Amino acid sequence: MKLYSRGQVARRIFYGVAAVFVLTAVVFYNLGKKAAAPKDSLALEEEQNSEPAEMETVPAEEFVLPVAGSTSVYTQDENENISVYKNCNEAVVNINTKVTSYDWFWDPYVTDGGSGSGSIIDKRGYILTNVHVISGATKIFVSLYDGTQYEATVVGEDIDSDLAVIKFDPPAGVTLKTIPFGDSSKLVVGQKVIAIGNPFGMERTMTTGIVSGLGRPIQNSNNRIIRNMIQTDAAINPGNSGGPLLDTSGRMVGINTMIMSSSGSSSGVGFAVPSEIAVRVVNDLLKYGKVQRGVINASIVQLTTRIAQYAGLDISTGMLVSEVEEGSNAEKAGLRGGTKGVYYGNRNNILYLGGDIITKIDGISITSLAEYYSALESKKPGDVVSVVVHRNKKDVTLKITLAE
Repeated sequence: MKLYSRGQVARRIFYGVAAVFVLTAVVFYNLGKKAAAPKDSLALEEEQNSEPAEMETVPAEEFVLPVAGSTSVYTQDENENISVYKNCNEAVVNINTKVTSYDWFWDPYVTDGGSGSGSIIDKRGYILTNVHVISGATKIFVSLYDGTQYEATVVGEDIDSDLAVIKFDPPAGVTLKTIPFGDSSKLVVGQKVIAIGNPFGMERTMTTGIVSGLGRPIQNSNNRIIRNMIQTDAAINPGNSGGPLLDTSGRMVGINTMIMSSSGSSSGVGFAVPSEIAVRVVNDLLKYGKVQRGVINASIVQLTTRIAQYAGLDISTGMLVSEVEEGSNAEKAGLRGGTKGVYYGNRNNILYLGGDIITKIDGISITSLAEYYSALESKKPGDVVSVVVHRNKKDVTLKITLAE
């Protein structure tokens, strides 16, 4: 057996490791050089021919869809909608108000109020809207279709119909588009109608629907009953108030006023004041600043069960006549007031018991103050109305000439 010294063993190990290192370096160098070398055309051709047929790419032009002709064809219904919107949308304005509020120290400051819609009805800048849209406003601003904004003033308000007329001064050279009135008395249930307004601040939004009901007596937010309201399923939302309800000819047959909803949004039951009422109201507001309505010159109080029990009456609904103006048409027609004075509500109000109880006006039942005003809403001074009163447990009919 051959023996080795420690030095010989160390040298053999060192030479072995060095040989392995050099061999490894040579192998990696050759591999890297082969990868970097360009492939010749034959190799490339072989690789292309070796690809599976199903992996071939589809030409891009096969993904392009055909484009329809540039001429659009609309249905008759679509053409009606397009025509009405084109002719009327520029006459619909967005109304925003400023109101006065008070801080904790009762110092006044101006803040944003409500918003709604309106229709330009005259090229001089007259706009028809709802009373509740501008109620309590210290400043009123109207925005036109082109984004220009103007400050408006109130010409007149009529709380009984919830209609108001405001006005702004258009600049010289500006010609305003207007919306003409239609005849609401000729509407029929099922007829198509179109609403344009600013729901939720989205300017000049159009919705369509039908007349879903006519002659609806609806009590509005001002506690007034407006008779003959138009019911529609055209979507009406907050911000639509004061905007026009149009027929397919682009004529305003109603003024969108309110919705019936438990959520505050459209549920398909909206109401508009008929143009028949609006025309009369607008004419009076422009001429007098208020609506000229006939009145019965009497002091009246809504009858309640408590008052009826106290007075020993046999009915508990109607309008109790407390006093009748001396020498008035009502007195001449035979309307009677009470004779027994009692305090009513507080020590400052005196009610006279024993007088007539108004139960009907021109065939309309009167059970509340709202119904009383509603029955006289369309009447003018000088009109003669048939008034049924309950007197001494009997009904008596009177003919009363209304006063201013």
